[in-house]
This record gives sequence, C-alpha cells and structure tokens, in this order.
Amino acid sequence: MSTSAVFAYGDVGVRCLKTLLSAGVHVTLVVTHADDPAENRWFDSVAELAAEEELHCIRPDDASSQALQKEIESLQPDFIFSFYYRHLLPMSLLRQARRGALNMHGSLLPRFRGRAPINWAVLRGATQTGATLHYMTSRADAGDIVDQLAVPILKDDTGYDVHRKITVAAEIVLARCLPELIAGSILARPQPVMPGEYFGRRRPEDGRIDWRRPAQEIHNLVRAVAPPYPGAFTEINGQRWTITRTRLLEGMHIQGRVSPQLVVDAAGRCVAHCTDGGLLQILGARSADGALDLARLTAALALASIDLPC
Repeated sequence: MSTSAVFAYGDVGVRCLKTLLSAGVHVTLVVTHADDPAENRWFDSVAELAAEEELHCIRPDDASSQALQKEIESLQPDFIFSFYYRHLLPMSLLRQARRGALNMHGSLLPRFRGRAPINWAVLRGATQTGATLHYMTSRADAGDIVDQLAVPILKDDTGYDVHRKITVAAEIVLARCLPELIAGSILARPQPVMPGEYFGRRRPEDGRIDWRRPAQEIHNLVRAVAPPYPGAFTEINGQRWTITRTRLLEGMHIQGRVSPQLVVDAAGRCVAHCTDGGLLQILGARSADGALDLARLTAALALASIDLPC
C-alpha cells in the first residue's frame, strides 16, 4: 500500500484527499492551515474531513519548520501531495518523498502560475483554464506536468463558478492518474516556463474599480472577485459600494470619449457609461453597511445621473 503525506486546504484539498482515501492510499499525515478569523471561509474544511476520517492532522504556522521536517522524515512517505496548500514547500521537505512530490494547481500550466490562478484567469479574460497535476520543484508551479484537464470559462462566469469547475477537474485528474502513479508507470512532460505567466497574491483592495478602463475589463474584474470573494468596489456619492454582478451590453456603444457615469436608461436599467464608450449594466450592488441595494440605487438614479470616480 502506498503511503502519502498530504498538504491541503479548501474545496480542492477536501476533494483530492477524499480521492486518495477512496483509492486506498494510506494517508499518514495531513497538514493544513488554521482558518484566518479575518477571512470569510466559504469552502469546505480539510481539518474537519481529517477528523471525520481519524487522520493525524496538524496545522503548523511554518511549512519550513524543523519540527515538520523531522515528522515527515520519520514517516518516509512514498508521495507528498499538495492540494491548494497556500505555502511553497521547501526542497528539503520535498526530497523526503521516496516516489515523488506533486501539486495540484488551478490552471492549465504553464499559464497562470502562482497565486489566485482562477481569479487571474477570469480577470484577464481567459476563455478556458483547468487543473494541472505536476511535480514540485524549488520554483512555484514550474515542475514537470503529469496530467491536466481543461474547463471552459463562459463570458459571464464568476470566479466562484470557475472554482467549482476546477474542483471537479482536479478530482478527475487525480483519480485517473493515481493507478499509474502507484504503479510507477506515469510519464510526465517538461513544462515550458513562459514569461509573464507568474501572478502574485490578490488583496481585497485590488478590487477597486478603475472607471477609466474599458467596459470589458471592468466586467472581468467584477466577475473575477464577485462574492464569496471580497468583491469589486467603487464610491458612489461618497459612499462605498460593492458591485457584485454586471453584464456587458454588447452591440451598444457611445461614440467618442465618455466621462464615466451611472445612469438609468430608457429601459429602466442601471447602466455605467465607461470611458471607451462601452455600456455595462449593473445587475447587483450593495452598500458598505448592507442597508442599500441595487433597487434603491436605481431609484435614486432615476432622479439624477451620478458621475463615477476616475
């Protein structure tokens, strides 16, 4: 029976850990994160699954700690797996895996290496992404590729919509690779590291809408960080609003350069006039205190249009 140490967090972590257990892999250690009390945890818990399955589970603050290193050394696992674990594992740790250390990444590598790959893919207007199982090296998401599965990104998909697709894709990729991994017959292919495809962490403040950008780019930002992510935000009449859902009004365009403005159009829709002349319908919005919603904002706009900050 193959043994493994599993570093995991979130929905992908839960589903991939379940996949290992279903395949009969002996999981000798689960390493996960303590939940951040300042973060809205909308995803499943690896720690809770480990408790249900009576697996040894720890939550160290530092993946490079000597204590963790010694524990992995004592276990001598066949495999080390990382499933959406948030820290880069040091080579000293990866070398303890007798048959390989593998990571599940939420993109079609070599595209969108690094942090928040799903959000970045939506933000950059990608029409597909996927899940990739690859060997880990000293560089993030740069090792040889074992297998990957593509999923489509539809024009109005949010980051959460894509997250759900990636979770299923990750489970499929791992399940179909495991027999060959365990048998030692898996064939990996070198990964070309493409310039400009490494992306860093996104912070809530990165969701501020720049109304000087084209309508399509603003729509992509709203989709990429829509709830349960922190959301795209702007100031309207001095009050902070989160724009939760938009639709690009294709085929409608204002000629010439436009000062960004929020209006109610003849059809009663709340519409942003963007500087490139594109029109963006606001389908969901909430104020900072939650007291105001899109209907009340639309009613206010019926009296007078609102200039948007540049």
